[in-house]
Amino acid sequence: MRIGLLGTGPWARMVHAPALSGHDELEFVGVWGRRADAAKELAGRHGTRAYDDVDALLAEVDAVAVALPPDVQADLAVRAARAGCHLLLDKPLAATVSQGRAVVEAAREAQVASVVFFTTRFQTGPESWIASQAGQEGWFTARAEWLGAVFTGDSPFADSPWRQEKGALWDVGPHALSVLLPVLGDVRRVAAAAHGPGDTVHVVLDHAGGASSTLTLSLTAPPAAAGAAVELRGTAGVTTLPESSEEAVASFARAADALLTAARTGRPHPCDAAFGLRVTEILAAAESLLAR
Repeated sequence: MRIGLLGTGPWARMVHAPALSGHDELEFVGVWGRRADAAKELAGRHGTRAYDDVDALLAEVDAVAVALPPDVQADLAVRAARAGCHLLLDKPLAATVSQGRAVVEAAREAQVASVVFFTTRFQTGPESWIASQAGQEGWFTARAEWLGAVFTGDSPFADSPWRQEKGALWDVGPHALSVLLPVLGDVRRVAAAAHGPGDTVHVVLDHAGGASSTLTLSLTAPPAAAGAAVELRGTAGVTTLPESSEEAVASFARAADALLTAARTGRPHPCDAAFGLRVTEILAAAESLLAR
């Protein structure tokens, strides 16, 4: 599969480009970015071509990987789908529900495959745990904490304008939802949402399976308090999401594998654009409660 990369920021440099250039079943055709000099530098580092015109790159590839802010990603994903390109996207899918819906509709109309890179879902141990818990019944409550120190530590993402605007709800909220939804079922209602210190938010969800869950999300946690944890409680007892030492590059390569499989078979991956849209809808509902 011939694939191009849209984006040149820290995530593209740290994860996307190394995974694409090192993948045995992908031909890394080129890079496009909003800054031509950055695209040229990143392409040169991985022995590929920098494109000044995004449409020229889309015309040369079978798929694109996108490492851009969600509002920019959504618009370019629609454009890429209409050009017949399969989509390897990042979370969150879009900045608004209408943008996310446009991506899903464009992918459906063009009959292209899509995978959204929810990191935990492509880590071997956590994904196996999620599948195992999804097969259990009788879950009562769940607790998910995703506490980052992006704005309090030494993070390459601290200068990200969209993270500064949208905060933890939209940056790490998708990770928590990607774990809870396959286990507890869809969210019937966002029951409550409240602000905490910094950009911290607390969200209470009512799930279709009958369980409730609470989310604590932050990008402004003290570095010593940063980390992620998910705990499930039900008739089967108590279980927690296992930690993973898997590097993001390896996880992203597995997401690329998933895109290849979906493109070859025509069977949607569980983390496709439609799932990304559902996550976006839940985030938007929580954001609306917070605004009130």
